[in-house]
Amino acid sequence: MAASRYSLHPGFTREAAAIAKLPEKTGKSLDEWLKLIKKSGPNEPKLLPSWLKAEGLTTNYASFVAALSQGKGGAANYRPEDLVEAIFAGPKAIFRPVYEAILDYGFGVGPDVKVCPCATIVPFYRNHVIAQVRVPNRTRLDLGFALGATKPEGRLIDTGGFAKKDRITHRLEITALSDFDDQAKKWFRRAYELDTT
Repeated sequence: MAASRYSLHPGFTREAAAIAKLPEKTGKSLDEWLKLIKKSGPNEPKLLPSWLKAEGLTTNYASFVAALSQGKGGAANYRPEDLVEAIFAGPKAIFRPVYEAILDYGFGVGPDVKVCPCATIVPFYRNHVIAQVRVPNRTRLDLGFALGATKPEGRLIDTGGFAKKDRITHRLEITALSDFDDQAKKWFRRAYELDTT
């Protein structure tokens, strides 16, 4: 990760904490679970989570132990650049210049901004998620913001997220680089300023 402009997704910190608690919670360490899978687990990877649950793991533990047993998941396998490439593959590649402009701006908003790509979204963090990029289809890029109960104005769309207690409460639809304008930058900066703790 040292050469990357992206940061490790916070989910991996939670995963590491869960792995550390495996012996306490299940009576077996991760290595012991992996050995058990190799010795007695099903041959088909898609059956592993159910098998692990039958062996006494909860759903979350079963999912990440199964993924780790297949060489997936885990901080060591996090490839944020590959995730971004996949998001902007094919027809969605037309939005890559817009994304790069948003990324550059996001890093410039404050020294504590981190960007941690996922499979379908690219979230920007301060203390929590403050904004996210999503490309729902080949016609637009959605730039979402954590703006709480802010009343929408201009092109800003209320996602209903505040009522559902989601972090992302508003979004802008961006169809061209020119849509990442002063209004978009204002809302990005506002989301950053709101996330003080």
